[in-house]
Amino acid sequence: MVRFKNRWLLVELIPAQNSGSQLPTPLDGQKIWAALRQSVLSNFGDVGWGSVASSMSVKYYSPTTNICIIRVARDHHRIAWGALTLLTGIEGSRYIPNVIHLSGTIKHAQLAAISHNREVVARYRAQAKTPSAYQDSYDEYLQTSSMEIEGLQD
Repeated sequence: MVRFKNRWLLVELIPAQNSGSQLPTPLDGQKIWAALRQSVLSNFGDVGWGSVASSMSVKYYSPTTNICIIRVARDHHRIAWGALTLLTGIEGSRYIPNVIHLSGTIKHAQLAAISHNREVVARYRAQAKTPSAYQDSYDEYLQTSSMEIEGLQD
């Protein structure tokens, strides 16, 4: 019996400044998956989509820190990564995808996501110039997001 092996991409979707002052479209896993599907189809064609279609899924997305975890088959993860890199917008809003981590197990993707969430929250706090002992809603967010991320199953 052969085991199905995956790769896990931890991606930060950075909202780019639009020419107008409109806010970026709120994202969810389905919108990210649809945009990634369209990017695979336009850049790699039907053959590229056929190779990643059955295995690609968005397992987690956080609107607060704009990170998502994407699962794809190990043999074709470069197609998904390439399509993600060539992705410029999601539903009319511009985003810059930044692949933070690539791992072979969901556990390492979870650890990288939790670590990245802490770094982003520290950046938010530094921008707000709050003292390190200050209690705010980010503490609660870090706890709930860590529990959500750790609860992901393969």
